Amino acid sequence: MIPEDFDTRRTADIPPSFPNGVHVAEVEIAPDTGAVTLVAYTALDDCGRVLQPVLVEGQVQGGVAQGVGQALLEAGAYDDSSGQLLAGSFMDYAMPRADDLPDIAAAHHPVPCRTNPLGVKGVGEAGTTAALAAVMNAVADALPEGPDIDMPATPERVWRAIHSAGTQAGAKP
Repeated sequence: MIPEDFDTRRTADIPPSFPNGVHVAEVEIAPDTGAVTLVAYTALDDCGRVLQPVLVEGQVQGGVAQGVGQALLEAGAYDDSSGQLLAGSFMDYAMPRADDLPDIAAAHHPVPCRTNPLGVKGVGEAGTTAALAAVMNAVADALPEGPDIDMPATPERVWRAIHSAGTQAGAKP
């Protein structure tokens, strides 16, 4: 009989782990059109012990791209009478592409997790959840005081926010 250990068990009763990090986005807004350009993005994440650095880097970058898409581009539009999604393909849906993203400066501050034998924490959601807040906070910071803006921060929504305040982006009192 093989003694039971971590490799032979079907389940493991391990407490959850909590990754953490900080993401910072820099945007530029064209006041005449409301177009938002993401000019810089920096991420520092703690996903515990890094087992495969290339995969961790890819997950962070992919998550950031997904979060940027949700923050700036992606919106589901539905027909009012039928409820049918109007985007028939990705040609009709504004998802992020390579030219929508700057080089993502990513670094890791690995602090091994103490609640599991591998010392790992999650990394797959890090870019996705952090990008939403980082990008939308950058947009809000670049807009005049006052207007609220919902995701996605499309050029039309940003233009309306700028002009509802009666000032140009970046011109704070």
